[in-house]
Amino acid sequence: MDRDTLLTATQWLARREPAVVVEVTVARGSAPRAAGTRMLVSARECVGTIGGGHLELMAIDHAREMLRTKELAPQSQHFPLGPALGQCCGGAVTLGYAALDSNALAHWPASAPLFHLQLYGAGHVGRAITTLLATLDVVVDWIDEREQEFASLTTLGTPWPPHIRQVCVDAVEGEVRTAPPGAFYLVLTHNHDLDLRITETVLRRGDFGYLGLIGSKTKRQRFIHRFEHRGIASEAIDRMTCPIGVEGITAKQPEIIAAAVVAQLLQVCERG
Repeated sequence: MDRDTLLTATQWLARREPAVVVEVTVARGSAPRAAGTRMLVSARECVGTIGGGHLELMAIDHAREMLRTKELAPQSQHFPLGPALGQCCGGAVTLGYAALDSNALAHWPASAPLFHLQLYGAGHVGRAITTLLATLDVVVDWIDEREQEFASLTTLGTPWPPHIRQVCVDAVEGEVRTAPPGAFYLVLTHNHDLDLRITETVLRRGDFGYLGLIGSKTKRQRFIHRFEHRGIASEAIDRMTCPIGVEGITAKQPEIIAAAVVAQLLQVCERG
């Protein structure tokens, strides 16, 4: 992930680890990664990816040869992917190579997160979803009124990264107002009445990019009747997603629900 590549670059530079930054400077046609994509290569490690395959293997070899010979002046290579490398992409890329130094770090572009999500509920499904989101360039406010329910580690046993922020408050629906315009919301608490309050608050705010409510079609209809009775606009109600997750996945295990939900969030993000 690009954010993790930048974090590693900062750490390597601080400890003076010799490395080369490999950047896709030009991408034309069908290419595995877009211009601006970066990868770090040291004598022992590689962090990030410029698309994998033969192209990446050649780039790693070239970067390590630069490190071995200490010829670290900026260089570039152009590759027509089909004719030169036998890759089926059909496009062409130009790669830039430069030593990892303060100048490279200063010119590293900051990438905006894919989305800002407020996730309500620290149960099994909430933990499975946030575990997947821990690997993505997103911002997550993970909200619950029960502090003891927040897991100290992801389901993989790894520490939570800084972009997963655990928020414990009593009146959790009050957190809705703190989200930026266009934020995503997932409501999957332990209590239907609490789900109702949070979802109603999001609907009344109205400027959400995505609102997902865990539950069945029956739960959806019950909630819709209550929202209509309370005067919430039908246009807002129609934008609520319930059940959540991409269609065609019906398994109930938390990890499978999480995969379906994160895929749906990415679909919404792609649609803009």
